[in-house]
Amino acid sequence: MRRILSGILVFVCFITLHTSAAETPGPLKSFKPGELWPDTDGVHINAHGGGILVHENTYYWFGEHKTEGRRGNNAWVGVRCYSSKDLYNWKNEGVALSVVKDDPSHDITAGSIIERPKVIYNAKTGKFVMWFHLELRGKGYTAARAGVAVADKVTGPYQYLYSLRPNAGVWPENATEEDKQRGKENFLARDFKGGQMSRDMTLFVDDDGKAYHIYSAEENYTLNISLLTDDYLKPAGKYVRVFPRGHMEAPTIFKHNGLYYFIGSECTGWNPNPAHSAVAKSIWGPWKELGNPCQGKKAETTFDSQSTYVLPLMNKPDCFIFMADRWRPQNAIDGRYVWLPIEFEDNRPILRWRDEWDLSVFDSKP
Repeated sequence: MRRILSGILVFVCFITLHTSAAETPGPLKSFKPGELWPDTDGVHINAHGGGILVHENTYYWFGEHKTEGRRGNNAWVGVRCYSSKDLYNWKNEGVALSVVKDDPSHDITAGSIIERPKVIYNAKTGKFVMWFHLELRGKGYTAARAGVAVADKVTGPYQYLYSLRPNAGVWPENATEEDKQRGKENFLARDFKGGQMSRDMTLFVDDDGKAYHIYSAEENYTLNISLLTDDYLKPAGKYVRVFPRGHMEAPTIFKHNGLYYFIGSECTGWNPNPAHSAVAKSIWGPWKELGNPCQGKKAETTFDSQSTYVLPLMNKPDCFIFMADRWRPQNAIDGRYVWLPIEFEDNRPILRWRDEWDLSVFDSKP
């Protein structure tokens, strides 16, 4: 009987190990835009509206943590962080910035809205600085504030510092006298004293170490590009308005061959729309619009997605990945990611759909 039981036990162990090995996927070796993207634990990556920081030869992806069964865009957990060496396989590093669950009056209390978090590293202070779009709980999208948090370690925990409306009491560098006149729909003048609205946003660090906060303002009719202080913690008091009355959001900015490039979207709520692109010799402009960078089927909806970040590749100069989200507001945790390589034709960024691709597409570049 013991021999029979031992034989059965060995057989069961063999079957279990064989089944586990068959079901455990190996490391990912490609991108599949729009499909479920498992982390190294086999769970769909939960970092929506995100951005990536490259630090010490590692990629760190920060994004909005969505909660199972929750609709809409409220934050019940905070900002999550993942790390990767190869961009295909991502390790869950936990919650980098947590919402406050025991103080309903706190700016980032559970149920507030935390969108599009971006993290940059300040070499002078040794701090990791996170900015994000913040909406106060129960106030819809009327607060339109920028939140700031810092950490000593890239993965956190991040300490929330404050939120603000940027550039209170400061006119943009390119404001005209007409822009400064108060009127029914002159949102720039309306918000002059209390600070400009700050919704969809990104951060950009230039080659000289200066950092910029780029955000939708004036009821989403205008984008602002604002210089940050040397510690990256506040607006430095210098900014410009770009694409006035253009009604654009989801900004991204990157630099290629000494030129500054912009890719963003129109404002249609959760519904995808055509992307917009532009180029400038200076980050302050003037910016020349280049049209929709997407080509092919579903170009008119940015392949059913919306821009969130442009990632410059580590150790591959002038190679970039366009990052976008497919929002699923009815079940936000099921939102998907669309990553595509950026091509250039006549100094214009071009995006073409690929069902599957890998980093070898950049091998032909110098």
